[in-house]
Amino acid sequence: MNYILFDGTVRNALLPFTFTRPVADIRIGILTIREKWEQYLGSTTTTLTEEYLMEKYPMVEMEQNIMINASFLPNAILVDLIQNLEQNQAVVYQEEIVAFYTNDSQEEVNFEQYDLVVYEGDLMQIENTWDIFAKNDSALRDDFNLITTDRTSQPIPKSVNVIAPEHIFIEEGAKLEFVTLNASTGPIYIGKNSEIMEGSVIRGPFALCESGRVKLATKVYGATTVGPHSVIGGEVNNSVFFGYSNKGHDGFLGNSVLGEWCNIGADSNNSNLKNNYEEVRLWSYETEGFAKTGLQFCGLMMGDHSKCGINTMFNTGTVVGVSANIFGSGFPRNFVPSYSWGGAAGFSTYITAKAFQTAKIVMARRNVEFTDQDAAILTHIFEETKKYRKE
Repeated sequence: MNYILFDGTVRNALLPFTFTRPVADIRIGILTIREKWEQYLGSTTTTLTEEYLMEKYPMVEMEQNIMINASFLPNAILVDLIQNLEQNQAVVYQEEIVAFYTNDSQEEVNFEQYDLVVYEGDLMQIENTWDIFAKNDSALRDDFNLITTDRTSQPIPKSVNVIAPEHIFIEEGAKLEFVTLNASTGPIYIGKNSEIMEGSVIRGPFALCESGRVKLATKVYGATTVGPHSVIGGEVNNSVFFGYSNKGHDGFLGNSVLGEWCNIGADSNNSNLKNNYEEVRLWSYETEGFAKTGLQFCGLMMGDHSKCGINTMFNTGTVVGVSANIFGSGFPRNFVPSYSWGGAAGFSTYITAKAFQTAKIVMARRNVEFTDQDAAILTHIFEETKKYRKE
């Protein structure tokens, strides 16, 4: 069977992260949503997403296909229902289509003519940007069980101060000495060829993905995910790094999500709690206004390729778009559009030629090529987000 992950109706609610990727490639827990589905299905997947993303993330359609709403996270019961779908059948959860069977000869899909298989129980769905950190605890625990069941961890080094070692899994090539790992509050996953430097104190649930690094004397609270090739330092609480992003120095990051190729300057901090303790409102690209999150704690949402200079201060509930460069004293406003250059004193437009030049240098340091596809996607985003910038 051919499986296709589609964005669904939540794509705009997940901007700025879905500017540069399909919903399926959001990281939550240890794995991306796509990686979770492929683990459960035992099959590769392709993607139905925005047209400007499709050259990099193409869809492969075959004679028989099952379309899966990528905003839903898989579990064994759901996957069993999906793998047993037949023609003109769909899985529905709380009146929303989760998956449906189709073939290449169908001119249209009319769900009124489908046999609806109702999923009963709870499903985890990523519907808003803040869900990525708010639901990371549960997703990380699920991924830990998925990845480590019936496998044997590398031994925990004798110099490591450890609580609940049975909930710690270390992959081959990981390095850690003279650190404290407390897995009594949740599992700790240490990925292949990663490193935790001396003096660091980590409380689970926590995931350090392949080739990630935790700098000297870092303090980490769960539920935190450090994506592949990312670096953290200072103090980090309940945050998700998609991959290839750095917060390598002192400073606080909490209840936050960073996309790929982001960099947080030394001694930068974000607020994750308002002084009056009220509910945090967060910029929504869907409504083009500030949306209620239902959360008391909510920090920084930063899109791919964005960066901030040293001693940057972010207000509670700040959204930064793609390829923004923030610096200077004071608090920048709590919505920074893509391709903004500046800070509290004001912003100008960060032109694509300079942004791409920086991206090429940054990516080359990790032996990743900045491709024509990347340039085309980022150029589209520049044009699409013009209305948010004062040019």
